[in-house]
Amino acid sequence: MEGMHHAILGPGGVGGLIGACLAHAGDRVTMVVRPNALVNFPQAIHLESTFGTFDEPVERAAQVPPADVLWITVKTTELEEALKSVPDPNTTGVVVPLLNGIDHITLLSQRFGADRVIPATFAGETERVAPGRISHPSPFARLNVAERGRDRLAGTLAKLQKTGFTCSFVADEATLMWSKLVLLGPLALSSSAAGAPIGAVIADAQRRQELEACVHEACAVATAEGAQVKAQAVLATILSLPPGMRSSMQKDVERGSRPELDAIAGPVLRGAARHGIPVPATQALAAAVERRLQSNLDSRPKAS
Repeated sequence: MEGMHHAILGPGGVGGLIGACLAHAGDRVTMVVRPNALVNFPQAIHLESTFGTFDEPVERAAQVPPADVLWITVKTTELEEALKSVPDPNTTGVVVPLLNGIDHITLLSQRFGADRVIPATFAGETERVAPGRISHPSPFARLNVAERGRDRLAGTLAKLQKTGFTCSFVADEATLMWSKLVLLGPLALSSSAAGAPIGAVIADAQRRQELEACVHEACAVATAEGAQVKAQAVLATILSLPPGMRSSMQKDVERGSRPELDAIAGPVLRGAARHGIPVPATQALAAAVERRLQSNLDSRPKAS
């Protein structure tokens, strides 16, 4: 598995972290960026991480080149537009999407072929602070990949583990995808609704109650969808997170950017409707996120 070529579609926080670590491990990495941003994208990724600080040379392109692995790390709100940079889906070995939510797996399987799309999830706080400059302040980066990708990705995951990642292969794909969503959904919704990091949410009795209710609702829907998840285990993980941790949705709302609300809350809300499961806390928090986003937009200075 030496000398593999990785294309990173979406060189933001997650894509930048993975690209930097794979380049650091000796693999060839191409960062795929928008055509108008290509000229200003640096020839090396600068990573400041709890795993270390280093600069690694990378290639740059406006279209996805033939590669052994295509990592798709754009936001779900940008997926359709980003896929326009794939000139030929058949020149990619395997596709590893690390998007929030669940629905993107079906879309990508239709585009690339179900046998080449390997469901996966990432957990950890990482952010692009400037083009080619990545900050990874959290003490962990967890990558879980569907078991059917083991033959083609075992060497890659071994390299990521050497840089500090925690990597696992998961046989049950429903559990793989829902396990992230039942944690991310309540975390992102509650922190975004509060406009505060997770520690402040937990310290507030009412917000903590809403958070816990949201976890139980998400787990009820996930179980109905065939996943094996435990609400108490999810809550224990959330309570163990660094108090200052902020979700990417919270950061988007604060910036007045379009958040991934449908990708993160949508599967729970739609699943609840299918199975007749009441999810009042999830509905209330999603509505609160919408209101906070609108408030932030309204407070922006008006163009003259």
